[in-house]
Amino acid sequence: INEDQFLRLMASITEWVSPEEGCAYCHDEEDLADGSMYTYQVSRRMIQMTQAINAGWQNHVADTGITCYTCHRGQPVPAEIWFDAEDGGPTRSMAAANYGQNTPAPSVGLTSLPANPLGAYFSDAGELRVVGPTPLPTTEGVSLQDTEASYALMIHMSQGLGVNCTYCHNTQSFQNWDTSTPQRATSWHAIRMMREVNGTYLEPLQSLYPEDRLGPTGDAPKANCTTCHMGVYKPLYGAPMLAEFPSLAGN
Repeated sequence: INEDQFLRLMASITEWVSPEEGCAYCHDEEDLADGSMYTYQVSRRMIQMTQAINAGWQNHVADTGITCYTCHRGQPVPAEIWFDAEDGGPTRSMAAANYGQNTPAPSVGLTSLPANPLGAYFSDAGELRVVGPTPLPTTEGVSLQDTEASYALMIHMSQGLGVNCTYCHNTQSFQNWDTSTPQRATSWHAIRMMREVNGTYLEPLQSLYPEDRLGPTGDAPKANCTTCHMGVYKPLYGAPMLAEFPSLAGN
């Protein structure tokens, strides 16, 4: 991009991410080319992530695309991020562990479901399809805990988008793709996009962050559905974010 386009992008990023701090949030104002600040290094990686999403995940973001504002909304740290959960330790009941349950959290609608299912699906490639092909539990490798974690993620997605189950599923047969809505395929891609966003771009930044930006177990902040959607079925109700910033489109 030319100099004018570059300066326009920098001015826009400032408004999207650090309107109060200004350029000094990422730059040494005595030497703008100095890349020693951690915010400078993180921002460069975030631009690459944005380009990768716009170029490689059109099955989810379509031509609408994203910019820094999609997540940041004028804040240095997006309002909706998540960290790995701390080990809850032994329980007071006969069970040896609580599997993350019975600690009501907004992420799962204050239910008794596992309070932080995101690591299994948005960092690791956990298997969401837990419905067995037979009326009796004969499918190996699928436990009640797997089922509860899967349902907890569905609750998170429902809340993150401000929709209910029928947005993606036909309730006569939740597992049947043939009778599901097109949004189910879009969500399928979203889960895999989140794995790439977290695993390739966000988690590796852990060593750059100061201690106060890390989670209780020392991990880097990560993204989930609510980070972009903020309770709306399309971020910013589908406002075309990428049209005016082709430099963020990637290759």
